Parts: sequence; C-alpha cells; structure tokens
Amino acid sequence: MTEPTPMMAQYLEIKAQHPAALLFYRMGDFYEMFFDDAVLAAEALDIALTKRGKHLGEDIAMCGVPAHAAEGYLLGLIRKGFRVAIAEQMEDPVEAKKRGSKSVVRREVVRLVTPGTLTEDALLEARRHNFLVTYARIRDEGALAWTDISTGELRVMPCPLPRLLPEIARLAPREVLVSEAQMDDLGPLLAETGAAVTPLAKSSFDSTSADRRLRDLWQVGALQAFGAFTRCEIAALGAMVDYLDLTQRGKLPLLRPPVREVPGATMQIDAATRRNLEIAQALSGGREGSLLAAIDRTVTAPGARLLERRLAAPSCDLGIVHARLEGVRFLLNTGLRDKLRDILRRVPDMDRALQRLALDRAGPRDMAAIRAGLTQAQRIVLPAPPPHLAEALTALSGHDALTGLLERALVAEPPLLVRDGNFIAEGYDPDLDATRRLRDEGRGIIARMQAEFIAATGVQSLKIKHNNVLGYFIEVTTTHEATLRSAGFIHRQTTANQVRFTTLELSELETRILNAAGHALDLERRHFAALRDEILRAAAAIGTAARALAVLDVAGALADLAATEDWTEPRIDDSRAFHVEQGRHPVVERALRRKGEVFVANDCALTEDATPAMWLLTGPNMAGKSTFLRQNALIALLAQAGSFVPARHAHLGLVSQLFSRVGAADDLARGRSTFMVEMVETAAILNQADDRALVILDEIGRGTATYDGLSIAWATLEHLHDTNRCRALFATHYHEMTALSAKLSGVENATVSVREWNGEVIFLHEVRRGAADRSYGVQVARLAGLPAPVIARARTILETLETGDRDGTRKTALIDDLPLFRSPPPAPPAPSVVEERLKTVHPDDLTPMEALKLIYELRGLL
Repeated sequence: MTEPTPMMAQYLEIKAQHPAALLFYRMGDFYEMFFDDAVLAAEALDIALTKRGKHLGEDIAMCGVPAHAAEGYLLGLIRKGFRVAIAEQMEDPVEAKKRGSKSVVRREVVRLVTPGTLTEDALLEARRHNFLVTYARIRDEGALAWTDISTGELRVMPCPLPRLLPEIARLAPREVLVSEAQMDDLGPLLAETGAAVTPLAKSSFDSTSADRRLRDLWQVGALQAFGAFTRCEIAALGAMVDYLDLTQRGKLPLLRPPVREVPGATMQIDAATRRNLEIAQALSGGREGSLLAAIDRTVTAPGARLLERRLAAPSCDLGIVHARLEGVRFLLNTGLRDKLRDILRRVPDMDRALQRLALDRAGPRDMAAIRAGLTQAQRIVLPAPPPHLAEALTALSGHDALTGLLERALVAEPPLLVRDGNFIAEGYDPDLDATRRLRDEGRGIIARMQAEFIAATGVQSLKIKHNNVLGYFIEVTTTHEATLRSAGFIHRQTTANQVRFTTLELSELETRILNAAGHALDLERRHFAALRDEILRAAAAIGTAARALAVLDVAGALADLAATEDWTEPRIDDSRAFHVEQGRHPVVERALRRKGEVFVANDCALTEDATPAMWLLTGPNMAGKSTFLRQNALIALLAQAGSFVPARHAHLGLVSQLFSRVGAADDLARGRSTFMVEMVETAAILNQADDRALVILDEIGRGTATYDGLSIAWATLEHLHDTNRCRALFATHYHEMTALSAKLSGVENATVSVREWNGEVIFLHEVRRGAADRSYGVQVARLAGLPAPVIARARTILETLETGDRDGTRKTALIDDLPLFRSPPPAPPAPSVVEERLKTVHPDDLTPMEALKLIYELRGLL
C-alpha cells in the first residue's frame, strides 16, 4: 500500500477531527470534497462526481464547488440535514514553498456550519428567526435556552419535560442541543419537531464550568447582574456558548445578556393548537394561508420577526398588552403612520449586519447597512408619543458620531466584498487617494505606451492586455510576429492565432502599477478593520436602536392593518369576559375578498359571571362551525399580542391558555389512527386547561361508533364544565347533547343557521342561540358530487332510520328489513359530434392543407 500524498494526508487528518461533517477543503478557487463526502455531496447537490488518484488501492472520489458560489451549495446541504466543516488556506502558497518544494499550504477549519448557526443572508430567511435551542436537565428540573446568532438575542426559561414540545413548537428552531447522556430519552421525542438534534458531551452541561464560561463571556463577576438563574438554566446557557465556541472556532457572535422568561408571562399554546389554528404556518406546510401571512404588513425584516414572536407568544401581562395597543391607537393617525412607514422602508437589517461584522464575515455593504439604518432612525419624529413608543424613540438618538464617520469613510454604494476594493470614499485618506491615482494613471500610461508601440512598429492591431498568469503583455496576430521580433520585443507566448511579447519598459511599469493596486487594497483593508472596531464598540447601542425600529415597525404595521381592514381596539382586562360583536376570521375573510365574496360576521357572548362559560354549537357541515370556533380563538390571540381585532367590539378577559382540537388527521408514522390522535389531543386539554383557559373543540368522538362517540363527547363537556371550569366553544353533531344546557348552568346552545329552498340547502353562516334539529349530511354529500343513485339511496335509508327512531324500532331490525339496492349500470354516453365527424375521415386521403382545415373544424365542434 502506497503512502498518501502530503496534501491527502493533511485532508485525512482534518477530516478525522470532524467525522460527522462534510469537509469543504479549500484548494485555490474551489472547495473540494473527497471519498464518501464527495459521493454524498455530489448526490445531494446534483453535481459531477469525478476521481483523483488512488488511496489504499482505490480510486479517490472527488467533487468541488466554486468558492465564490459556496453559499448556495451550503444552503442546499444544510436544508438536507448535513453539517459542513470549512477548511480554509491559512497561508500564501509562496510561504508554504519556503518550507520545501513538497510542503503543503497550511489549512484549518475556520467554521462548522450547522442549521442553527447560520448568519449569511443567502442562508437565512430575512423575515424569520433561525433559533438554536439548548435543553438541559438536572434531576427533575429542566431548562430551555435559545438564541438566534444572526441577531444576538439570548433567552432562557425553566422548562419541565411536559412543556418541552409546546415550547419547541413556539420557537420552531432549526437545531436543538441536548446532552449525549439523554439522547435515548429526548432524541425520539425531538425528532418529531423537524429540528436537527445535536448531542453534546456531558461536560458542556456542567453548571460550574458553565457559570465560569458565561462570566468570562460578559466579563462580569457574577451572573446575578442579569437575573436569578437556576443551576439548570446556567447549564443550558453554558452548553449553548460552548457549542458556539466550537462551531465558530473561537469567534463568538455578539450575544446579548440573557433574558429570563417567567412561566405564565405568555399565553400557553401547545403544538396541536398552533397547527390547528395555522398561526405561522398553514396546514399545507407553507406560510401562505396562515394568520401571520394574512396580517403581516411590516416593512422591515426585524419588524416581521418581532411580529411573528408576538403571535407565537401573546402576552399575559395587562400592562404590556395595554401599552402595545396604545401604540397602535396612536399610529392610527394616517399622516404620522405613512411618514413613519416610508422612513422604515429604507431601514436595512442592522441586527444581522452587526453580527456578521462581529464574526468577521461581513463586507462593506454591512457597514453601509449600519450607516443607512442609523441615518434613517434619526429622521423619525413622532409628536407626543405614548410611553411604549417614546422609549423606542429614545434609543434612536445619540449615533451622530458613528454615522458621520461612516458617511465620510464609505462610498454611497460599496461593493459586496472587501477584496473588491473601492469602498473607501475619496478624501477620507490622502495616502489612499495618492495610491489610487498612481494605479489609475498607470492605466492611462499603458494606453499611451500602446500608441507609441503602434507608431514605432506600424502594426495598428497591436494591443497591450493583462491576465492573471502573464500580467501585462503585448499581443499581435501571427502575421506581425516577425515585425516585433526584429524590433527587439521579447517573446513570451504563442497561441493558435496570436503571439505575445513584452519589453523591459512594460515590465517595470507593470511592477509599479501592481504595487499601487495592492497597496491601495491593503490600505482599504486597514480602514475596514478600523471602522469595524468602531462599529463594534457601539454594538450595544446599535442593537438597541435596531430593536426599537422593529417595535415602531410592528406598531405601524398593526395600525395600518386596523385602519384599512376596519379592525377595532379590544378591551382587555382581568375578568372572565368573552364578548365579541360581529367577529370575523382574518384569513377566511381575506380569501373571500379575493373572490369578491363577503364574510358573514357573528357574535360570541360567553356569560361573564358564569364559571364556567360554554357554548354548545350544533349545525350542519359546511355551515361554518369550524370557522366560527377558530375566529374567536384568533381574536383572543391577536388581542393579547397587542393588535386590534377583526370585530365591531370585543371585551376579553385575559386568556392564560389556548387549546384547539379541530379537524381530523392520522399519524401513521407513530401508528396513531385519526381517532387516536383526536383522543390524545383531547386528553392534553382535559389534563391541563385551567379556569382562565379558552378551549375550542370540534366534533369530539366522531372517529368511532355513534354511541361511543356520543358518550365521550358528553363526558368531555361535563369535565370541562365541572373540573376545568374554563371558557369553551364546543361544536358537535350529536344533537342529543343539547339537552345538557338544561342540566349544566354554564352551558348555552347555539347553532349555525341554514335554509331549505326547493330541496336545496342554503348555508347562511349565521350563528344564533338555540339548537339545530338536523345535520343535512345528505345534502352536503350531494353538493360534494356523490352520484345521484347514492344520494337517493341515502335518503331512503335515512327516512327509514328516522321513522324507526320515532316508532322505537331497533336499528338492527330496520337494517334487516331494508331491501338491498343495486345501482343500475350507467348508460353508455352518446357519441359526441366530434366523434361522429371523425368516423367520416380517412386520414390516408387527406392532403396537409385538408388535415389542417379538419383540425380547425374539429376545434370548432369541440
């Protein structure tokens, strides 16, 4: 067996340090991958797989991607679940050769790219967070920490195991970190969330080491400066920082001091409820069709992310809710709102630009983004704003020195990369200006020298050109080769049609020009580093300003929504009230408007002084029961998120928990039938809902036999009434349950109205007090397109069963007495006029023109 080459030996050594990641190995202008990495990457990215040399007697598989386009390939790999280690060349090849002719350029892994540690714009969704979550457990105690390293936000909260999945559903992280000792327990549980699960060594979660690690990060003597954290919370935070240090290779992002979230501070919403209500994602899987898509009118990416966070975790703090509503009310003033939003449209994503600067992944445009954001912030003026907005406005001032510096230093539209140069403004550095003049005038000198050579040789087609291999050279066609040789020009290269020469004068000029260009770029790099340091010194103030702009954006967006959609300010208090007049479903109303249809608004009045307060809702399918249930849940959610609501009037007592059991779906991956999923979600509600919860339940018990289902639905309603004592909307097709309103003091009947006309059923979509007497299922089946014989037979069976119910006859006897019905076979369809015409056509006898005319004739008949 032959020894590997020095380069391959280096590759294998680096790969051994990162066995779980694909290794991007920098070789010149490409990132190369070898062996199994190449096979996996070629398949995932749909790129060519080649081979290069042999190792242990086998061909070495190889593929590569251009370094300048690497971000696109990284995104594809990350989305398919890969982790990527990026090994860069850490020295110039010339330096490597000084150690010997066979020396290999030193390479090191500078970054480990994982789903939760992305910062580049090309790898992120601008309007969504990219959370990295850590879960720690110490005995029976649990804690959850999360961060978005592209913005620097860092939070932590106590989290017992039963709350883990609901919180994961709220955050929707891309990656979750857990101790390798707990992977057996937590791995299968977290796999259901869709996030990448990464095990860490137990030592990462050691609370003593974590405490020291965190104090060193923020340079404080004790973490109590930021709040009172439990040992478990410190372990979660410490493991997070340890992982970031590992993946970023010592270049930590600008993590803000941790904020501790208090349990109960936000509305509790479990994963099933988020899915059923389609808060941030539609059931189809995309954003379109969700509540967020329907109401998002933010004009900045940070504002969009803040709005999503508020919808994901509506506040249970009356002070916070009232302050947010006050800000929206203030900006209903059209003039103020429009002016504010026009300014905000010009504000870039300063948070993410700042993080890239901290991680040394930034370019001149990131600095320009900081400049533009702070400049626009200083233009915002709001007369006599409420406290919530006044606090945000205060954070926008005090940046004059930094914006002045950036205005003087940067050109109006800088390039993307530092290596492109020409981003420092003229007049900022006299030495740089002088060096640039030499570089640029050198080009003029080259043009004059070309004219002189043409005059001396008489060759009008002579050109002085440049490439990265030869530098500057004189090029003529082969016809004029002898002329230049006889004139003393020095031959350099011959190609198929051209011959290339140089002169001592041209070589000396090239040296001066290249030195000037390199020196100018070196000066710009130094200025970039100095400006970066100035920005990072003001990082805390810049981050505060960025968050303040997001607050203003959300307030302006919600005010614009309220003004244009006729939404009203809800009255929120600490009572148990739930009164909505003319409420509407924001997503359904938007969809109907696109079709030119009008949404039918409805009232919902759960008795304020009743404990509990419930509506038992009956009515046919397709009448709008599910829409009514969902719209009231969304109105409560919107109100506590600080938004106006789609209603004429709304008086709502704080909702501590929001539960929804709506719709039917199985879970085949875990072996759960539709009915099993329904019962699991119902059990979660009955075991958790408190007296401040709002529960919406639709069609409990429909997935099993009639009497089983009725029994379960009946018992569920009684439990909600007697034990949970919550506010609830309970929709059912079991009309027998309407009798409960006479037995349970907190239950009222309501129904969705329909009208029958000439055998047709017309859905009015109006909710009123009372109970339905029929389900109209056969009529709905006819609307769905069931064949007419099936509908006729269903009517016969229904009439027989209903007659038997009235007469007291057993259903089994009725079924035995019903004669079997055989649907007649469908009559063959009559031939169409097109078919009749084609029977008269003889293709072999047609000319091309006749065939074309026939096509037009058949088209007309069709």
